[in-house]
Amino acid sequence: MPGPHDLFARYTFGRPERAEAELRAVLPAQLVSAVDWSSLRLEPGSVVDPELRETESDLLFTARLRSGRPLLLYVLLEHQSSVDKWMALRMLRYVVRQVERWRQEHPECSGLPVILPLVMYHGPEGAWSAPRRVEDLFELPGESEEERARWRAWVPRFEYLLDDLTAEREEALKARPGPALARLAWLVLRYGRTEELARKLPEWVGLFAQVQAAPEGAEHLRVVIRYLLWTGDKAVHNVTGQVLHSVQDEQRAEELMRSYGEELIEQGRQQGMSRGRAEDILRILTLRGIHVEEGARQRILDCTDMDTLDSWFDRALQATTLSELLDVGAHAPRRKDS
Repeated sequence: MPGPHDLFARYTFGRPERAEAELRAVLPAQLVSAVDWSSLRLEPGSVVDPELRETESDLLFTARLRSGRPLLLYVLLEHQSSVDKWMALRMLRYVVRQVERWRQEHPECSGLPVILPLVMYHGPEGAWSAPRRVEDLFELPGESEEERARWRAWVPRFEYLLDDLTAEREEALKARPGPALARLAWLVLRYGRTEELARKLPEWVGLFAQVQAAPEGAEHLRVVIRYLLWTGDKAVHNVTGQVLHSVQDEQRAEELMRSYGEELIEQGRQQGMSRGRAEDILRILTLRGIHVEEGARQRILDCTDMDTLDSWFDRALQATTLSELLDVGAHAPRRKDS
């Protein structure tokens, strides 16, 4: 079952006009001017490892350069609560999967299209600190920087673009060009896991009103409100209700809050089941003497997908190391659409 961050991010940036706003905000100006944005299209499928779908989701767009050449734009939406040191390696794996799929679908082409990889991060632990280049992950031989530089010239090279929302100021996100829903989503993702959110929401009433007034605005507003209620604490719930009442008539606002309340009750029931299974997995690992580092422990506890948890539970009964439990490359089934 996809998590709330995945659903909200994919809903918001899965539409070309809002993905264009995100890409324009991050790509260098010379690349932005080279793209024919009217050709931007969302492609189906995902290459994210199945057991990481709780913490990330991905979108692949195709476009054409103004010269007519094809272009792939790969966006990874990072939802996890901690910075992943190995993101460059994981991102490289996903990019390779995408270009291999493209090659299978275009056997007549003699070369690969340019692919631009982008990670959007909105975790709660401050700015992104992991290396953005694969070459920075290698432990290079040599006592001096000059010796290490000679080795660095020969290791694989790969770098991804980064939109670190946690490092952006509120004013900068508000000023980004793009649809109102994209600007509100950037702000909600930026502050969504901080104690500041409840205080910030009333300041964005004008932006909520712009979302409501846009085409399909009622549906867009419902998605934002649902996300805030899914992920926010009691203070956020209270302020969200006030914001909703300020942009909709009282009867409609009450109906929506009531229906969302029922959804939250069901969500709480499902979260209780997944939390219990996650704690069972950790208990088994402890009894078997397998050390679980904090990052892996939090990943297990944060998971709400029961299929993934059931798979981990079964593995925990036989695993001798933590990697045997979480190593998706060795155990994960291949997606039908990948």
